Amino acid sequence: QRLSHLPCWVLLMTDLWVFGYASLMWRPGFPFVEKHRAMLFGYHRALCIRSWEHRGTRKRPGLVMGLDRGGACVGIAFRVAAKDRDATLAYLRERELITKVYREHTGRIMLPGNKRIDAVTYVADRTHIQYAGKLDVAHAVDQVCGAVGGAGPNEEYVLNTAEHIRDLGIRDHWLEEVERHVRARMSAK
Repeated sequence: QRLSHLPCWVLLMTDLWVFGYASLMWRPGFPFVEKHRAMLFGYHRALCIRSWEHRGTRKRPGLVMGLDRGGACVGIAFRVAAKDRDATLAYLRERELITKVYREHTGRIMLPGNKRIDAVTYVADRTHIQYAGKLDVAHAVDQVCGAVGGAGPNEEYVLNTAEHIRDLGIRDHWLEEVERHVRARMSAK
């Protein structure tokens, strides 16, 4: 169905879909009317962002999740009612764009039943100084262990993220390996 014949105010008052790939999956922080397991194409979940605020400092950055180019990512899609659209976007921008290491992006996601829709998500800006790139397990573990930010220890973030992803039935072999090494290092203390 073509939408060009509709007044622009009608187009602006549509529901919003938001794609979460890490903490947004289990702690969205905004009202939604439904949620579904979904797949985003063109990006994959990665521990690729140096955290200066939440899980580290500028002197001792930690690592947090980002969506990096390539592949696909299984996550959760939330449908936000049109009446909550502006407030939700304002909340997400305040939460995700603190240091501008993420870019707001509208990507194509697939819902159950092969239904494809566009959703807002936040992807890693590869040109930003906080972008860590692709790390091997050993370097990721070194960066995570011992980092602490305003939201707490980085180890807690990684273990919590891995556990939640697993609880949702999503396999992330690289993250599971990082988790295993972080747990081993913590138990050796």
